[in-house]
Amino acid sequence: QVQLVESGGGLVQAGGSLRLSCAASGRTFGAYAVGWFRQAPGKEREVVAAISRWSSGSTYYADSVKGRFTISRDNANMVYLQMNSLKPEDTAVYYCAATRTPVIITTVQGYDYWGQGTQVTVSS
Repeated sequence: QVQLVESGGGLVQAGGSLRLSCAASGRTFGAYAVGWFRQAPGKEREVVAAISRWSSGSTYYADSVKGRFTISRDNANMVYLQMNSLKPEDTAVYYCAATRTPVIITTVQGYDYWGQGTQVTVSS
């Protein structure tokens, strides 16, 4: 069982930056692939970025955030999402998700564990 807790959301002006953190419980979190998703009001939850298990380090980014967002993880139980050049359309609740697999997962259905989400609001 893995528990995930997101933090770092908030209100920022367009062009600003935020860093989201995802703290995980469990001694084998390095074996889990992790994804960041977001959900805006009235829209479906969508993948933003994903990273494979710690030993591989492969990453995936949605086209809408390429070049602006960076996903990373440390060798313990933390995964980060650095968000730069934020736009009003990035406003959403951001979720961290994890599943024990060696490959990158980009679908909601592919993840077993979810955090409670953190609100990101970008003002114009």
